[in-house]
Amino acid sequence: MRHRAFTLVELLVVIAIIALLMALSFPALSLFRARAKSIACRANIHELVVSLTAYDNEHQSLPYGFDAKPGVNPPGGYVGNLAWDVPGWWWFHYTGVIRDKSRTAKKILQCPSKRLDNPSLNNDLLCGNYGVNRALCRVPWVCSRRPYRDDFAGAPLSIASLEQPGSTLLISDSGYSLICWWNATVDPPCSLDPSCIEDTSYVPGLEINKDKVLKTGQTADAIGGRHPGKTINIGFADGHASPTPARDLLVEKTEDASYTNTRLWLGQ
Repeated sequence: MRHRAFTLVELLVVIAIIALLMALSFPALSLFRARAKSIACRANIHELVVSLTAYDNEHQSLPYGFDAKPGVNPPGGYVGNLAWDVPGWWWFHYTGVIRDKSRTAKKILQCPSKRLDNPSLNNDLLCGNYGVNRALCRVPWVCSRRPYRDDFAGAPLSIASLEQPGSTLLISDSGYSLICWWNATVDPPCSLDPSCIEDTSYVPGLEINKDKVLKTGQTADAIGGRHPGKTINIGFADGHASPTPARDLLVEKTEDASYTNTRLWLGQ
């Protein structure tokens, strides 16, 4: 019995159908990958929140966001790029996330969805990953530079001191390892210096970022956002983590010179 072979036309039709199906599936696959990365990011945030709240339970306060500690090397050595980052102890050193030079702990500190186009920034653990709220995890006054000294310097706060820990941002997707509400408004109380890496911290996907002075390679992450729908992952002071639209973190200045939405950032 003879089997009829495909004609050239039939073969071309089959190839065209396969190509069409693949073209239709690519957007769905891309969205699936993006959602999977977002879930992995949220798992990282949750684990970091657990480490921060455990530190608070043991010490009755959250850790410093940063402390220079001259002459005292942190576990695993200094992180960051000495060309622009100040060397010292960061909040993840205090909580024990980094205990040695292993890559496993550092992976938890890296957002799988970050979009930094500058290799130098992309390889900097402090850039484009997660940032703690510097209103809670403060910096010692002697280590804090202006303009942050009045509002974000001194002893870290405790979770017990917060009026609404369940709606207070503790850690989130961030442009830098420290973030505060000044990075989420177009008109902060003090002028920030765009030449300083910590002042370029941002909420990924926030609309106002298009008017910021950004570092080379930050544009896609800051303006385009990381997760589907321009959401970010937030870890709250009560220990839970959830996705939140970036726009919900915006702080706006009112006509009477007060600011909206600061409760999320200040916990009071």
